[in-house]
Amino acid sequence: MTYNVQIMKHAPTLNTVIMVEKALQDAKDSVVTIAELKKLLPKQVNHNTLITILCYLEESNKIVVTIKGITWIHNYNPNLRKAIATGMEL
Repeated sequence: MTYNVQIMKHAPTLNTVIMVEKALQDAKDSVVTIAELKKLLPKQVNHNTLITILCYLEESNKIVVTIKGITWIHNYNPNLRKAIATGMEL
């Protein structure tokens, strides 16, 4: 997906972005399709707005979008970050 600010007609609010992030984080399945994501959301979101949010999340390395669906990959664990920073390179 490419994120182009110039042609973005559906600018999401911060609350909508946070709602989508939370739905992806809390999803029971590791891979979620867009149709399944729409069902997980507590409120209805315009399709184009949702695509804009997904582009943003992908570019910020929080999700990966594949043929099978969307996977949340961002990890907030400080211990993991410390291990990566001080880990030995093979």
